[in-house]
Amino acid sequence: MVTRVITVKGKVQGVGFRYFVYRNALAIGLNGFVKNMPNGDVYIEAQGSQEQLDELIRTCKMGPSRARVDNVEVFEKETNPFSEFYITE
Repeated sequence: MVTRVITVKGKVQGVGFRYFVYRNALAIGLNGFVKNMPNGDVYIEAQGSQEQLDELIRTCKMGPSRARVDNVEVFEKETNPFSEFYITE
């Protein structure tokens, strides 16, 4: 089990990005959460296999149709296991 912090920058708020990430994370089988940040970024902590996380990162780089992704930053993080994937504020 690997945990990654993913920060997505660009026009990613007000375009359904959190719900896009949520649906994709569930489909991939990841646990963790996604939230909007005050600076306009979307912040994700996701846990799963490296292959699952790579798939989520590729998905985040595309984003939903109304989004404009300028940059995706990825960092490794050690955390306690999540039991589900959820959207938070």
